[in-house]
Amino acid sequence: MSYVRFSSDDFQSDVYAYEDCGGGFTIHVASTKRIFSKPLPEKVPFEKGSLNAWLERHQKVVAMLENSSMVPIGLPHDGESFNVETEHEMFDKLRNLKAMGYSVPEEVFSGEETEG
Repeated sequence: MSYVRFSSDDFQSDVYAYEDCGGGFTIHVASTKRIFSKPLPEKVPFEKGSLNAWLERHQKVVAMLENSSMVPIGLPHDGESFNVETEHEMFDKLRNLKAMGYSVPEEVFSGEETEG
């Protein structure tokens, strides 16, 4: 199961995190980030009643990829991968990466179970 992908948050995520079939949880950090030549269209919620509008917007964003460019991120963990034993450690690592300046969508933390 993936928690976040590079394509998450309109291709703005700098991380890809998933439960690894080899054990633990793996996080890959991008070495480049996508820069769009024009502002992205306003977000549409992915919910019943707005699915057609969401799909239309998604298709516009995908079309905008053609005119986007990739630039180096320029932070210490660019291109690195991490494997940790627990989901809790994965969320901690993602928080640390976000604090360093990597783009980690906030939604990734919404399913996190709290300890205690």
